[in-house]
Amino acid sequence: MFLEINEIKKSFGEGENRVEVLKGINLDIEKGEFCVLLGPSGSGKSTLLNIIGGIDSADSGDICIQGERMADMNEKRLTLYRRKHLGYIFQMYNLIPNLTVQENIEVGAYLGDAPLDVNELLHTLGLYEHRRKLPNQLSGGQQQRTAIGRAIVKNPDILLCDEPTGALDYNTSKEILKLIETVNRKYGNTVIMVTHNDAIKDMADCVVRLRDGMILKNYRNQHCVPAEALEW
Repeated sequence: MFLEINEIKKSFGEGENRVEVLKGINLDIEKGEFCVLLGPSGSGKSTLLNIIGGIDSADSGDICIQGERMADMNEKRLTLYRRKHLGYIFQMYNLIPNLTVQENIEVGAYLGDAPLDVNELLHTLGLYEHRRKLPNQLSGGQQQRTAIGRAIVKNPDILLCDEPTGALDYNTSKEILKLIETVNRKYGNTVIMVTHNDAIKDMADCVVRLRDGMILKNYRNQHCVPAEALEW
């Protein structure tokens, strides 16, 4: 199994203010799968994503990626692992304002051992003609495309997406979902996406519904709907 999540527990706060956010999560994800984590605010989905990404640590439990236990990694090794194997896409684009589109994407390329071809990626992202523009000259959708480019140019094993369409309108959201779908199929990255948008589950291979820090439902779609055909 590519990604194994075993009995992950996480709490925040102390004493009377202590809140259990994750209450023993067990989940397996295959290489190259598109997995959606669904649930209301406070269900623990972003916390789980951050633990998978090594941004946060679990109180107990285990995460193994390709047989490597994250708990066995010291801080230096974990930083190196994140840099080489994980890509992150957030709701906020976090682009470097004084760098062009191409330069923002190239920043990500320096982090990988076998980065993708930047020009080819710019074409895939529909950004080639915008490559010399600065972030403040772009639309929200173009900025998110640039952020996706920066995340995937190092060709990470896992692409972690936290509400990547949360700040975008309907049509732009669909464009971004189509792009993530293309990236998943073209480059074979495993995609794990946190979302509030229930419709997105229909395009995923694997759907995990969380509530109150527990998995309510976990299933695989027999027939995935293309992002193009999603409606909400």
